[in-house]
Amino acid sequence: MIQPGPGGAPRTVREVLTARGAVRWYSGAAVSLVWLLTAVPTLTTQHGAFAAIPIILLVVFAIGFLIGAPLSWSAQRSRRLIPAAALFALSFTLFPWLGWEVRGFWTYVGVLVGMAMMSVRLTWLLLFALAAAALFSGAALVGWQDEILWVPAILISISAMMAAFARNIAAINELRATQHQMAVLAVERERSRVARDLHDILGHSLTVITVKTELAGRLIDVDPERARTEIGEVEALARGALVDVRATVAGFRGVSVTGELAGARAALTAAGIEADLPGSVEAVPAESRELAGWVVREGVTNVLRHAQAARCRIRIDERRVTIDDDGIGPSSPTDGGSGLAGLRGRVEAAGGRMSVGRSDLGGFSLRVTL
Repeated sequence: MIQPGPGGAPRTVREVLTARGAVRWYSGAAVSLVWLLTAVPTLTTQHGAFAAIPIILLVVFAIGFLIGAPLSWSAQRSRRLIPAAALFALSFTLFPWLGWEVRGFWTYVGVLVGMAMMSVRLTWLLLFALAAAALFSGAALVGWQDEILWVPAILISISAMMAAFARNIAAINELRATQHQMAVLAVERERSRVARDLHDILGHSLTVITVKTELAGRLIDVDPERARTEIGEVEALARGALVDVRATVAGFRGVSVTGELAGARAALTAAGIEADLPGSVEAVPAESRELAGWVVREGVTNVLRHAQAARCRIRIDERRVTIDDDGIGPSSPTDGGSGLAGLRGRVEAAGGRMSVGRSDLGGFSLRVTL
């Protein structure tokens, strides 16, 4: 079948007739035109100089059949039967030479009706109408004999077969289109996942590295040994971030709430912020611990970057993670950067809820229901 143009725009006639689906139709439909050759002897006998006229009309009929199906596929639903109607009318141009023998050409009309992809009820109604017309025209030609039944029988059987074939092809095309859309969505989801994870990883790691580097710079003359320790931790953080980035790109990275709390304590302490953290996370269900870890990571990163706080409090139970600070607080109830926006998407995708606001400590509060 022929698909619409880019953005759903209609195709030109040339594009319709040269589309891949149309070319495939031509290769199969051309074989069926052999049946038209049986009419050539009748059309050329005893017509002298006028013998070329019916042959030209026969060729026009054949071309009309070939292009009829592609034109139907590209037309609006209300216009899909126009090619079949035109071919039916074109068959009567041969009536002066063939008389009611033109009924044999109505099978081609029936095929176009079947390929027009109309409703099943309308398709069968039109096919039976064509078959009835072929039956009565045969009776007018030779009377009510058994031999007048073969044309309606062929018309119904071939046309119904082609209608079923067209519907199968349409179903396959829809399936392929759906698979393509699913592939695009999968790529978008993976791109969003990688972008979100990279932001979370690098945002947190670079923030902690910055804090520790500043601390090491202040300690290098006062406490060289402590400064070396901080520099060593910075190196370890950088290496860990690199491993995390590689694992994120590969899609095999997990987050532990226990590990994130340990990292949070070290980062907050290095920044000179009092860390009020839970001693245990055993109450958190196993299936929620990774999400809780992401909440802790992003919440602590937000405190380190923006809060200008002296104290950070984290509370975790089986249903909720709350991170409060005594810093400058949000400028609005919905305040939050791109990191919090990414965290909100992660939380909602897991079926949780996230809210931000003012903390009872006077600063910012991040609340996530798992």
